[in-house]
Amino acid sequence: MDLNKIRNLSDEELKSEQTKAAEQLFRIRFQKSLGNTEGVKKMRTLKLDIARINTIARERKLAGQTPAKPASVIAAPARSTRKKAKKD
Repeated sequence: MDLNKIRNLSDEELKSEQTKAAEQLFRIRFQKSLGNTEGVKKMRTLKLDIARINTIARERKLAGQTPAKPASVIAAPARSTRKKAKKD
């Protein structure tokens, strides 16, 4: 599935597409274990589709959250309180 098509789907449609792709992947893996090698090339595209869907879902989740506080500026470390060893 094209990335632009995935981005245009709603959250419910994303979940249903992910479920469909996962089910198809399961079926192909099952057929592969039985010795049927048809559709093995489709496994890679299904894995990529699932990863794309998960990525888009994660992007949407992160976009909905409020941004974290910016990290405070780290000052220079404090000077050591250890005494210097005397050199002879």
